[in-house]
Amino acid sequence: MGKKQQKPTNQPPKREFIFQKKNYTFMFIGLAFITLGFILMSGGGSDDPNVFNEAIYSFRRIRLAPTLVLIGLGIEIYAILLNPHKKK
Repeated sequence: MGKKQQKPTNQPPKREFIFQKKNYTFMFIGLAFITLGFILMSGGGSDDPNVFNEAIYSFRRIRLAPTLVLIGLGIEIYAILLNPHKKK
Protein backbone atom coordinates (compact mmCIF):
# COMPACT_ATOMS: atom_id res chain seq x y z
CA MET A 1 0.00 0.00 0.00
CA GLY A 2 1.71 3.10 -1.19
CA LYS A 3 1.25 6.56 0.11
CA LYS A 4 0.10 9.25 -2.26
CA GLN A 5 2.85 11.65 -3.12
CA GLN A 6 1.94 15.31 -3.26
CA LYS A 7 3.53 17.32 -6.00
CA PRO A 8 5.39 20.30 -4.60
CA THR A 9 4.11 23.56 -5.99
CA ASN A 10 5.57 26.97 -5.58
CA GLN A 11 2.17 28.65 -5.83
CA PRO A 12 0.54 29.84 -2.63
CA PRO A 13 -2.91 28.37 -1.94
CA LYS A 14 -5.73 30.27 -3.59
CA ARG A 15 -7.60 32.36 -1.02
CA GLU A 16 -11.31 32.65 -1.45
CA PHE A 17 -13.99 34.41 0.57
CA ILE A 18 -16.63 32.28 2.22
CA PHE A 19 -19.43 34.68 1.36
CA GLN A 20 -20.14 35.89 -2.15
CA LYS A 21 -22.18 38.80 -3.51
CA LYS A 22 -25.43 36.82 -3.18
CA ASN A 23 -24.81 36.23 0.54
CA TYR A 24 -24.14 39.91 1.20
CA THR A 25 -27.23 40.94 -0.77
CA PHE A 26 -29.44 38.76 1.42
CA MET A 27 -27.65 40.00 4.55
CA PHE A 28 -28.39 43.63 3.67
CA ILE A 29 -32.03 42.79 2.90
CA GLY A 30 -32.34 41.06 6.30
CA LEU A 31 -30.69 44.00 8.02
CA ALA A 32 -33.16 46.37 6.33
CA PHE A 33 -36.10 44.27 7.61
CA ILE A 34 -34.71 44.27 11.15
CA THR A 35 -34.04 48.02 11.07
CA LEU A 36 -37.52 48.77 9.72
CA GLY A 37 -39.05 46.58 12.43
CA PHE A 38 -37.25 48.44 15.20
CA ILE A 39 -38.16 51.81 13.70
CA LEU A 40 -41.83 50.81 13.57
CA MET A 41 -41.62 49.55 17.16
CA SER A 42 -40.32 52.86 18.52
CA GLY A 43 -42.40 55.74 19.84
CA GLY A 44 -45.87 55.69 21.34
CA GLY A 45 -44.90 56.99 24.72
CA SER A 46 -46.48 59.88 26.54
CA ASP A 47 -44.78 63.11 27.50
CA ASP A 48 -46.75 63.28 30.73
CA PRO A 49 -46.16 60.28 33.05
CA ASN A 50 -49.65 60.69 34.54
CA VAL A 51 -51.37 60.20 31.18
CA PHE A 52 -51.52 56.71 29.62
CA ASN A 53 -51.32 56.58 25.84
CA GLU A 54 -53.18 53.66 24.18
CA ALA A 55 -51.11 54.05 21.00
CA ILE A 56 -48.46 51.81 22.53
CA TYR A 57 -50.77 48.83 21.91
CA SER A 58 -51.35 49.54 18.22
CA PHE A 59 -51.21 46.83 15.55
CA ARG A 60 -48.01 48.33 14.18
CA ARG A 61 -46.09 47.96 17.48
CA ILE A 62 -47.55 44.67 18.71
CA ARG A 63 -47.83 42.60 15.52
CA LEU A 64 -46.18 44.18 12.48
CA ALA A 65 -42.84 45.35 13.91
CA PRO A 66 -41.91 42.11 15.75
CA THR A 67 -42.94 40.10 12.68
CA LEU A 68 -40.61 42.17 10.50
CA VAL A 69 -37.76 41.66 12.96
CA LEU A 70 -38.31 37.87 12.96
CA ILE A 71 -38.51 37.78 9.16
CA GLY A 72 -35.26 39.76 9.03
CA LEU A 73 -33.56 37.30 11.37
CA GLY A 74 -34.78 34.43 9.19
CA ILE A 75 -33.33 36.12 6.11
CA GLU A 76 -30.02 36.60 7.95
CA ILE A 77 -29.87 32.91 8.82
CA TYR A 78 -30.65 32.01 5.20
CA ALA A 79 -27.91 34.38 4.00
CA ILE A 80 -25.35 32.74 6.27
CA LEU A 81 -26.31 29.19 5.28
CA LEU A 82 -26.59 29.97 1.55
CA ASN A 83 -23.89 28.24 -0.47
CA PRO A 84 -23.22 30.28 -3.63
CA HIS A 85 -20.67 27.72 -4.85
CA LYS A 86 -23.25 24.94 -5.05
CA LYS A 87 -23.96 23.99 -8.64
CA LYS A 88 -27.48 23.13 -9.70
